[in-house]
Amino acid sequence: MQTTDFSDISYELDGDGIVTVTLNTPQRKNAISGLTALELKWAARHLKEDERALAMIITGAPDPNAGPERQAFSSGGYFVPDVYDGLAPEILEQIDMTDIAMKGTVLEFFGCDKPVIAAVNGLAIGGGITLPLAVADQVYLSEHAWARLPFASLGIAAELGSTHMLPRLLGLQKAKELFFYPEKLDAQTLLELGLASAVLPHDELLAHAREQTLKLIPPRGAGASIRAMKRIVHAQKVEDLTRALDLENEALNELMKSEDFAEGLMARIEKRDPVFKGR
Repeated sequence: MQTTDFSDISYELDGDGIVTVTLNTPQRKNAISGLTALELKWAARHLKEDERALAMIITGAPDPNAGPERQAFSSGGYFVPDVYDGLAPEILEQIDMTDIAMKGTVLEFFGCDKPVIAAVNGLAIGGGITLPLAVADQVYLSEHAWARLPFASLGIAAELGSTHMLPRLLGLQKAKELFFYPEKLDAQTLLELGLASAVLPHDELLAHAREQTLKLIPPRGAGASIRAMKRIVHAQKVEDLTRALDLENEALNELMKSEDFAEGLMARIEKRDPVFKGR
């Protein structure tokens, strides 16, 4: 897949060698479908293989009809059944419908040694927060950004390797607290938890992310050194991360057939509390 084929994301390479990938479906709050995951996987592959591309910034497309406090980085998984209607067969056949945890995308990014920075410009729900934690080397937040891990409220399991990463970042008890109790986490709380590197005024977020990225690539950054250290760190973690993604997919493929998942989705649509049956 070429970058010109992308529809759910945009991919722009500038003269400094920085690729900006934008989750580009603001009409659905940049929610992530299987097509989004596929395009992100290809974006990582292009970053890895293109000698002109030295680093990547990932952000969400702004909603032109909303103010700064109502923007979205991503509202998480997009479960609308007709999302693939009209998709070309050669694209559709590349989407693994069983890879709900986005193993292919995560491992493609994890195998890329070039720096990846996330500029989280608004709400980040479910995959909206586990995506930057899984694929980015540094995460910067708008002052208006907030996150929620809604998996328990939907009757499903966490994904994108978050069951591996969060216990190591936060400890077992705190990680399970976030998984079990899907509370809203504001930007300052995310920073205090160590899930972000900085919180910026909304209008300064992208400029700050770009400035930090320039420090990681030539001529200002020792690119070979940065890439070597990233490879070493990732090589020590890839086996455990792969195992976690496999376990997440196993659980998700079962849970998404459950009555509880159907109830969780309906409750979200009807804006009410779900009534689960444990099956």
